[in-house]
Amino acid sequence: MIRLHTPNTIAAPASRYSHGAEAGPNARWLHVSGQVGSNADGSLAEGFEAQCHRVWQNTLAVLEESGMGVKDIVKVNTLLMSRENLAQMREIRDSYLGDHPAASTLSIVAGLAHPDWLVEMETIAAQEA
Repeated sequence: MIRLHTPNTIAAPASRYSHGAEAGPNARWLHVSGQVGSNADGSLAEGFEAQCHRVWQNTLAVLEESGMGVKDIVKVNTLLMSRENLAQMREIRDSYLGDHPAASTLSIVAGLAHPDWLVEMETIAAQEA
C-alpha cells in the first residue's frame, strides 16, 4: 500500500498531487520507461489530448502486465513540450489517478526524442510483496 504525504507545514501542492509517496518495506518496485502517445500499431495519436490519453493507456497496460494498478503508483514524471497544455495535462492526469494523487514532477522541455511527440511520462510504482 502506498502512503501519500502532504504535510501542512509546507506550501500546498500546485495542483492535485502529493508532496511525497511512500512504499512499505519489502515492496516490489516497477519503473515504467517514458511512455509517449504511440498506439499499439506504432502510429502516433493525433493532437495533445489524444497523445496524453495514450500515454496513460500505455502506462496502465505496463502496470497491468505486472499485476499492478493506479493505486500502486508512487510517482509520475511528465515532460511537456508546451506550457499551453499544462491545464489539460493536469485534468487528464487527475482523471486517471482519481483519489490517488501520487507524487509528481512536471517539466516543460525544449524537445523530446521525436519532434512529433507532445508529451512523455515515466512512472514509478510499488506493491507490497
